[in-house]
Amino acid sequence: MIVQSAPGRADAPGAAEPEAVRLNLATPSTMAAYYADLRVFFERAATLPEIPTILHVEPDLWGFAHQRAQNDDASTVPVLVGSTGLAEVADLPDTLAGFAQAVTRLRDRYAPNVLLAYHLSAWGTGDDIFLSDARDDAVDRIADRSARFYRSLGAPFDLAFSEFSDRDAGFKEHVYGDRGRAWWDAADFTRHVRLLAGFVEGTGARLVLWQIPYGNTKMRAQNNTRGHYQDNRVEWLLDDPARGHLGEYLDAGVIAFLFGGGAGDVSCPGDQVGDGVTDPAPINGNDRPSLSADDDGGYFRERAAAYYAAGPLPPVGEGCTMWHTNDVPDRR
Repeated sequence: MIVQSAPGRADAPGAAEPEAVRLNLATPSTMAAYYADLRVFFERAATLPEIPTILHVEPDLWGFAHQRAQNDDASTVPVLVGSTGLAEVADLPDTLAGFAQAVTRLRDRYAPNVLLAYHLSAWGTGDDIFLSDARDDAVDRIADRSARFYRSLGAPFDLAFSEFSDRDAGFKEHVYGDRGRAWWDAADFTRHVRLLAGFVEGTGARLVLWQIPYGNTKMRAQNNTRGHYQDNRVEWLLDDPARGHLGEYLDAGVIAFLFGGGAGDVSCPGDQVGDGVTDPAPINGNDRPSLSADDDGGYFRERAAAYYAAGPLPPVGEGCTMWHTNDVPDRR
């Protein structure tokens, strides 16, 4: 919501996202409207207590803000809160920590049935552990800094989200021309698990992973053209007979996986492109014929069905109480 508001990126379409966020967080009218809108959301969500509701609060904002923080301290990042004039948050400081406390306070007051989700951006410290092929000590240092920044908010959320990639590796290679840098190998998945585990250890949060691309390297339909871009995340997670890769993520503190791209023209488990069953000549050994008209050749549907047929894995520590703010019901 914040990045799409005025006077930032909405009034200047060419503005970079970090600068748009910074400008909007410093604009009194924008932030006053934001808190008012947030209150309306909570009021409406409270009327549907039987529907599990998770508010994933401003993904990417926390990463941009972390890059501006001094010593991984959210209280050093300016954000208008108390000075906006909204009575419910008038006593809170004009900092990112105050912003987080305002969100949790409004939730507690108007919709204690809603779960709040923080967002962990792997790039929030300014270091990319995947492009740099970071060593274990560097990954641990970034995980520790990420956890320290989260704790500095002084407003523990109920869970945290984090991402894999919002676009298929093949999309980034062939559309953005990144020369294959977005592809992950086994060492990158190991780094990812290590980062998440370190964050969970330092915060007590549990994680939901989202923006998992649908692409694969198995089906002929995946030939790195529009809607048919390759990736290897689905097969890493769901085409591992021993389920060891999933188990590593569960052991790290992950409780759910949400698949889906963050842009148009990426791979899709449906015929989004509208070209029907697609079986071009194989590339890179992807010689399996399409199972359906799905743009990914039907691979995700097949793997997801096989996963549930074998029985879903229970999250590690299922039944334990998650972090939550005071005076709201335990969330188990």
